[in-house]
Amino acid sequence: MAQHTVTLIPGDGIGLETSAAMQRVVEAAGADIAWEVAEAGAACAEKTGTPLPDETVEAVKRNKVAIKGPCTTPVGTGFRSVNVALRKTLDLYVCLRPVVSLPGAGGRYDDVDLTIVRENSEDLYAGVEFEEGSEAAGKLIQFCADEGAGVIRPDSGISIKPISITATQNIVRYAFDYAVKHGRKKVTAAHKANIMKYSDGLFLRVAREVAKEYEGKVEFDDRIIDAFCMNMVIDPAQFDVVAFPNLYGDIASDLAAGLVGGLGIAPGANIGKEYAVFEAVHGSAPDIAGQNKANPTAEIMSAAMMLDHLGELEIAERIRRGVRAVYADGTVLTGDIRKATDSSAPAASCTEFTDALVAAIKAQA
Repeated sequence: MAQHTVTLIPGDGIGLETSAAMQRVVEAAGADIAWEVAEAGAACAEKTGTPLPDETVEAVKRNKVAIKGPCTTPVGTGFRSVNVALRKTLDLYVCLRPVVSLPGAGGRYDDVDLTIVRENSEDLYAGVEFEEGSEAAGKLIQFCADEGAGVIRPDSGISIKPISITATQNIVRYAFDYAVKHGRKKVTAAHKANIMKYSDGLFLRVAREVAKEYEGKVEFDDRIIDAFCMNMVIDPAQFDVVAFPNLYGDIASDLAAGLVGGLGIAPGANIGKEYAVFEAVHGSAPDIAGQNKANPTAEIMSAAMMLDHLGELEIAERIRRGVRAVYADGTVLTGDIRKATDSSAPAASCTEFTDALVAAIKAQA
């Protein structure tokens, strides 16, 4: 087995604890990883003046693969998301979110197994915004009026929603290629083309064109996003791989996580043609940071995705088997899972959960 060098970005809050737990588990599973630790997030911004130093970006570029804990993002003001900055800087155009039931995790269903493929580079997250009252906003409002595009109130803040042929082809083709590689049967495109004719309408048109390339290999259908959300909650088994524009994918992936027990067990990855950054998708939870209460499952399962990416398939599956065993046993689970399952059993600490998982992995030998 080759040694792999991976950039580790612990992030903020509970990220320090979950990252340490993840490292223990990866080592116990037998992976040979050299960790290059780099900084990002709110604490980094306070110390260095930037939430994403150039040195961190260069470390990811150098190693090609990174895994990160949660980074705090200010709401409404302050710096933009570290995640968004990494995606733009490294052209990580795919956000991959597998959603799989774990036994005893408090999910609404026992058999959820779907994969969300979210376009990462454009849509309302492109960052093309105009502040209310600014000269640029006034010019755009006037332009829309002059062109007959519609009336925008003069006291509006404005965000632009670009959807391109290029990005849509990339994300839908990735979804189909993923389905072929992993033996999946169907790709669904989610959209709001009935209302947004020129943006979501383009997304749907291009998705249908790409789907023709895979006829006879993978089935295809499409759903209006609000109907998709309702149907996923009612019967998630009808979905397999789902491709989304950026904003819808962000919302639907968290909704899907709620079906299987919450963000504490939801792994994720941001993938481009050259680089890949794996991450726990939950927040930094400053209210419990440093108290040894965090659930490290999401970052651990993200590490399993990372090991798949590195070609260490058996080690990755060893971790997943261990996680399933600990959850199925139910003796050592963290507080978020106790709450999700309405259990009165004592909550395990992050360390206790990690100890149990390491033991479950070693028991497979």
